[in-house]
Amino acid sequence: MHRSLFVLAVVVAIAVVRPVAAQTPAAGEADPGVRPTRLIDRAEIRVSRVEIQPGATRRVHTHEDVEYHLWVPIEGNLQITIGSDAPVAARAGQAFFMRRGTPHGFTNVGTTPAAVFEIFVKQTTTAGGAGPADALALALAALR
Repeated sequence: MHRSLFVLAVVVAIAVVRPVAAQTPAAGEADPGVRPTRLIDRAEIRVSRVEIQPGATRRVHTHEDVEYHLWVPIEGNLQITIGSDAPVAARAGQAFFMRRGTPHGFTNVGTTPAAVFEIFVKQTTTAGGAGPADALALALAALR
């Protein structure tokens, strides 16, 4: 239950944030029409806003450098495929949770641009003993 509250707090806190002009896109587009913008990148957590053009697909991939991954649609008409499951509709405000190495991909099946937040928990503890709540506090402080 504690982890659920942490996840909910991150999603609620991040949902109101939009990238600002001073932020630069992450290292290019992984797939045509899929453009991530890094909002936070710390030892504990990474947060990106990903814009997906109509018809664009992010090929199936994994994240081996994180412990947990939250994928949260914020606008548009998307489908996500996780593991060997069939693609499912992903509506704004839903949250999809994945562990390290989980294969996943997504497609904008709509006619307008779509966007998602990707929240990656890279470490659940740090050298100073900080846990997820501390990582959340740091992430929120960086957004102000």
